[in-house]
Amino acid sequence: MVNFSTGIVALLASTATLSNAFSTSQTGAHRQSTALSMADGENSRRTFMTESVMALGGIVSAAAITGVPAPASARVYLDPAMYGDQELRVSAVDSLREAVRRSLLQNPKLVPYFLELALLDGLSYNTATSEGGPDGSVIKAVMSSKETDAHTKSLQECASVLLQAKKNLKKMSSITIADAVALAGAEAVNAVGGPVLPCQLGRTDTATNAPIPSSMPPLNLFTGDASYEVVLDTFRSSGLTEREMTALLGCLLSIDTIEKATPEGDWKESKKPKFREAGKMGRMSEFKALTDEDIANELAKDDDESYTIEGDDDWYIADTFGTQEDRFGKRVNSGEKPQLSTALKNLAKTSTSSTQYSWVKDFLLSKDLPTAQTWVQKYGSKPLIYEKDLKVAYNSVTQLGGEFTGGKYESLLKNKKRKTLNDDDLDFLR
Repeated sequence: MVNFSTGIVALLASTATLSNAFSTSQTGAHRQSTALSMADGENSRRTFMTESVMALGGIVSAAAITGVPAPASARVYLDPAMYGDQELRVSAVDSLREAVRRSLLQNPKLVPYFLELALLDGLSYNTATSEGGPDGSVIKAVMSSKETDAHTKSLQECASVLLQAKKNLKKMSSITIADAVALAGAEAVNAVGGPVLPCQLGRTDTATNAPIPSSMPPLNLFTGDASYEVVLDTFRSSGLTEREMTALLGCLLSIDTIEKATPEGDWKESKKPKFREAGKMGRMSEFKALTDEDIANELAKDDDESYTIEGDDDWYIADTFGTQEDRFGKRVNSGEKPQLSTALKNLAKTSTSSTQYSWVKDFLLSKDLPTAQTWVQKYGSKPLIYEKDLKVAYNSVTQLGGEFTGGKYESLLKNKKRKTLNDDDLDFLR
């Protein structure tokens, strides 16, 4: 109470000083308007500036004394035109995806942790204070963590992959660490045979010296150590609905289940037949390269021998330059493409032996979350609906709190209310 009173007194005194500075300057100027000398003008300006600075200092001191925290001003700005032309953007995205895919092939157990990084970064947004958001702060939180458990080490390994990829990209183009986190989460889902999740580009990184936002969720949010109340409150405080929460947690459970069920193998081994040579496409790979002896034998033949080509059976035109797996690396699971909804369909049978996220079963099937139970049943029986909702939910969580800026994007999308899955009035695929 004493601090508050002292602060008010200091604030009033500072305001009075500032008011006197203005009135003195104005009165003096009025009285001596016809005979104001250059020296008097300089003294008046110096006096005014000095008293003004003292007044502002008093206001700052008053705020410090009262102990009132400054309002949160964190913002995640999105500039889709940040990377320039399309070639630069595609080059940066493809390079990052290849780096993530290679790390997953070397260590498939990292699959769910890349998705965890993306979710934690997005869930740091708080709708009440507008603090946090997907600005890459999760990398700083993970790398500064002193925990030594296996979960934290896996998150740190994923963070190191993204930091190294960003460093390597500086030689050709560039990418923000915030975009790298979101893209890596989407690539982890695609690496196990899931759909290609949409990911808006253009996030700005948090300042280097900026502190980790207080709204950052605990890093063990998805380990089962956090209470169900903490998990539910984290999703709700970020502005996500239970339907979106169900889709995202189901995806985390699904990709880990798929990875655990995939047998280990040599990630460098190619699926192509061994008789095909590197650098050759189509039928050309079935022919041997000519040796010097072959060439000498051909030259030794009769010069009068003629060569003719009949028909077009031997002509071949390549119609592709490689599949997605050829560009970014093969999938973590080499078998038939799985369905992410299978894990939700068999959610009641989930055990700790099949996934480390078995706690999701008790959480989503809790009697306190009837909405989540409804969507678990629907997603499990209708894979197309689940993939559609998952794409919307992931795109939403990686843009929470984002404010579009720059030209037409700002005029079209700034301050536009986010549409949730509950706003789907058309009910496609229902």
